[in-house]
Amino acid sequence: MTTDRPLLGILLMLGFCIVAPLADAVAKILGQTIPVAQLVFIRFAVQVLLLAPLIVLTRRPWRMRGRVLRLTILRTFMHILGIGLMVSALKYLPLADAVAIAFVMPFILLVLGKILLGEEVGPRRLLACVVGFAGTMLVIQPSFTAIGWPALLPLGVALNFAFFMLVTRQIAKDTDPIGLQAVSGTMAVAFMAPVLLLGSATNMPLLHSVAPSAMEWALLAAIGGLGTLGHLLMTWSLRYAPSATLAPMQYLEIPVAALLGWMIFLDWPNDLALAGICITVAAGLYVMLTEKASARPRAPRAPERPARIPSPAE
Repeated sequence: MTTDRPLLGILLMLGFCIVAPLADAVAKILGQTIPVAQLVFIRFAVQVLLLAPLIVLTRRPWRMRGRVLRLTILRTFMHILGIGLMVSALKYLPLADAVAIAFVMPFILLVLGKILLGEEVGPRRLLACVVGFAGTMLVIQPSFTAIGWPALLPLGVALNFAFFMLVTRQIAKDTDPIGLQAVSGTMAVAFMAPVLLLGSATNMPLLHSVAPSAMEWALLAAIGGLGTLGHLLMTWSLRYAPSATLAPMQYLEIPVAALLGWMIFLDWPNDLALAGICITVAAGLYVMLTEKASARPRAPRAPERPARIPSPAE
């Protein structure tokens, strides 16, 4: 078992918050020409190609059984669903909007972590999540009349990913992160291969395959590498810190997504959205500062003499 180290967990989650929007940007480019099922299959195939040799060379543990194996299977299906929903959303929505709408997830995660795992949620972290959520609402500026039903896809991503992180937290301390990702990638490839064959046989739009160009192959390799790195960082972060601690930090994906949207797709948030981004960043930094302060060693206090000894009934 690994001892919680909140500051290390936060730093690893910050790395995830940079890598994940970059992978989303690549997915948005590819989603215009590559069917969703094929993109998901290749993304996990690249993950296996990257990690399987590393498992063999380093002799890392990868075998699973019992509860860990069952949760890994569940986690794999959640991972497939989450990527599929996000790629579908990015076909219709700007990068920053899709990421921002999905960021009801940390609020969901905070509640689920408290209810399902009994994790401690102090008032400062709760306040930071509320403030960050309010900032997210400013960034979203939803226009469901103009966008239609695809605007709901990131909400599905949020709910799915909240449960995904809770499941990951349950097995992160009992598995090697690289071994977990290698096994999960292999499971995903084994599941998606017959799905692609079915799609090719039935010519279903989302499931059939196309022949990628040289540039698309390079981007597919990039999304596999970025996705693998991002989820390793996320898994490592959950290995060292509770999900309730890490939840507010993920708001930092929004300004990164906004910057990438401007650089790649020429989409830049308006003044109200920029104000929301500043609020979410401030909330995340506040959590870092309070976590650092609470991690400092404190001088032991002299024990106080109790007024009386409580009875067992109390």
